[in-house]
Amino acid sequence: MAREFIVPGQIVNGSGALNLAAQTLGAMGKKALIVTDEMMIKLGNCAKVEEALKGQGTAYAVFSGITGEPTDKMVEAGLRAYRENGCDFLVGLGGGSALDTMKAVGVLARYEGKISDFMGKVIDVPMPSMAAIPTTAGTGSEATQFTIITDTAKDVKMLLKGKCLMPKLAVIDPQFTMTAPAGITASTGLDALCHAVEAYTSRKAQTMSDVFALSAVKRIFASLPAAFHNGSNEEARVEMSVAALEAGIAFNNASVTLIHGMSRPIGALFHVPHGLSNAMLMKVCLTFALPGAYDRFAVLGRAVGAAAGEDTDQAAAKKFLAALTALTAELETPTPAEYGIGREEFFRVIPKMAQDAMDSGSPQNTRREMTQADVEELYRHLW
Repeated sequence: MAREFIVPGQIVNGSGALNLAAQTLGAMGKKALIVTDEMMIKLGNCAKVEEALKGQGTAYAVFSGITGEPTDKMVEAGLRAYRENGCDFLVGLGGGSALDTMKAVGVLARYEGKISDFMGKVIDVPMPSMAAIPTTAGTGSEATQFTIITDTAKDVKMLLKGKCLMPKLAVIDPQFTMTAPAGITASTGLDALCHAVEAYTSRKAQTMSDVFALSAVKRIFASLPAAFHNGSNEEARVEMSVAALEAGIAFNNASVTLIHGMSRPIGALFHVPHGLSNAMLMKVCLTFALPGAYDRFAVLGRAVGAAAGEDTDQAAAKKFLAALTALTAELETPTPAEYGIGREEFFRVIPKMAQDAMDSGSPQNTRREMTQADVEELYRHLW
């Protein structure tokens, strides 16, 4: 069956990528709005992007109102900055929150309405040009047609989709990831691992997405521990930047599954960073998913060296899950309780979380039939 495969309009990758991309960046419009956060300003990362634009004679303004997981309120503030400064294109600099907010601002740039209007719909509106410059190796937002924005009135993380959300330019320069602290390196790296594993084991997987997903899983197992334990390890940072991009391309074309479906409600209700809530769920969710795709998980187990060729698919799949569980432990992933989430409050909202997870459509991509009751039971297994 023929399948579509979507990637960013242009990718500039590797050490010095920003310098190489400067001319393309400067030619995207007359005035950019740089969407970022205060930490990127303090670290000097925003100044590097500003210099690239200045070097091309391109005007810009800075919106640094990203303060956590992106919400409709942040989007509205970014939109005001875009309009008040007379901008005509967007540059996202930061982690997934900055990039996702940039996309949502782009959606509303020429649309009179709210971002929540697009919940459950495919977005197809005129968009300004967008450049994505990730500073973490994880979300893959620079390579996806998705944005995740919290509807603050409903306490729901909206998974919004449309080809128009794909950045025109993705600049993958590992210099920006060197400043990420260990905790961020771990959570974003595990987010990328989830993207790749879920893409490979999704019902919507295809030949091309498999290529990128498998490569990403191998890179992450090889390089994430090194980047976590020594943030100045440039080789590990370069490899993780590539892996996050590969994983983003993979899940953009194959979608995610159970982990992401269950992760978004935890993030919306308990304000857990997205990559961390994914990591908390990996063992529980994949234990459930394994019987529906032993063959696919077995390939992953052999690819990362956790299983041998003579292992049966079932044995190889279980060895992959064991290796993944050991990796999350090495990266000091907390349980929900250790993170500070109260058991009573968590259990009280399980029905809502399960409903929101199923409504997102992601769990249904899992290669094992599942119901809302299954999702509720899996949430309980986190304690």
